[in-house]
Amino acid sequence: MAKKVTVEFITKPDCHLCDDARAIINPLIERLQNEGLLINFMELNMLDESSLIKKYSEDIPVVLINGKRHSYWTVDGQKLETSLRKKLK
Repeated sequence: MAKKVTVEFITKPDCHLCDDARAIINPLIERLQNEGLLINFMELNMLDESSLIKKYSEDIPVVLINGKRHSYWTVDGQKLETSLRKKLK
């Protein structure tokens, strides 16, 4: 059975760090999905869920892989790709 991974990208409106991270994450996820890797990607606006505000308000943007924090504030595309490929082995 093929492995799947869930990536949650937690953001908020008018966040320049979120915009910077989005420019790295979106093309990376699309490329990996086009390779046939099973990645469930969700971008979540923390303002839509009070629990996200409580947990992550100081760390936005946040990337979670399978519910565990991978990165916050900035995203290293190579590090994210490496982590995703390891999870999908």
